Amino acid sequence: MIDFDEEIKRYQPSAEVDETAQTVLSRDMTDMTDLLLQLLQEQDEARR
Repeated sequence: MIDFDEEIKRYQPSAEVDETAQTVLSRDMTDMTDLLLQLLQEQDEARR
């Protein structure tokens, strides 16, 4: 059987995965929520 506790102790993430995660997290990306909030804010300002 696999000793999961021992496997977790030996686990080391791939350098490529770590680099990719850092790159993605360091970028300021606009998503649909940001776009919707901006549109709602513009619509609210236009009504005033």
